[in-house]
Amino acid sequence: MMLEALGVSIPHRLHGVTAQLRAGGVTAIVGPNGAGKSTLLAALAGLIEPATGTVTLASQPLAQMLAQERARRIGYLPQSGEVAWNLAVRTLVSLGRLPHRASPAEDAEAVAQAITTMQLEPLADRALSTLSGGERARALLARVLATQPHWILADEPLAALDLAHQQALICTLRGRAEEGRGVVLVVHDLALAMNHADHVVVLDGGRVAAQGKPRDALSQEVIARVWNLDARWLGEPGHMALAM
Repeated sequence: MMLEALGVSIPHRLHGVTAQLRAGGVTAIVGPNGAGKSTLLAALAGLIEPATGTVTLASQPLAQMLAQERARRIGYLPQSGEVAWNLAVRTLVSLGRLPHRASPAEDAEAVAQAITTMQLEPLADRALSTLSGGERARALLARVLATQPHWILADEPLAALDLAHQQALICTLRGRAEEGRGVVLVVHDLALAMNHADHVVVLDGGRVAAQGKPRDALSQEVIARVWNLDARWLGEPGHMALAM
């Protein structure tokens, strides 16, 4: 199954972006500040309608899908992570089941699995206002996981997490990809993209500057052109560090 942006333009933000994202792998969207990363992710989730171009899932335009169907197939985690009500963690996670017409037992199992996956059991009955930033971020991602979507689209999901929870989340998302799901992450950490992504899309000024395998899309030449940095990669594949 493929999620595609085909010539997507959004005034002042994206300009003719075409990208093909395949399920069964992790795609990283990277680029300087203001490059259009979050806008592209929201468009891929069907939350922003392009002025020109289209976004398709399995060759079907997202604009033609019912909202409930799209919500079952695409789980989206925004960067801001704002919640209007001071819910308990378990209640927040259970909102991920709203697009489904499942039995109460199925819903309860999906919620419990998501809470366990994000290591939230001790916090399940606590209100969001009592959580740290990292705990809140994990709760919001658990809501996405409870939906059990075919695609997980997350904007800077690692930013508020400590190192241990970052590693755990990377393993969780890799596991979802190995199950055949699609994972798309907006990240600023180029080493994370190099070491953990299967495919990288580099945006610059709302346009695709490079895309492909990490070693190609994040070459020294691309980094110099897009970030204006003289940098080089050190280390072995899977354990690369960027020296500047």
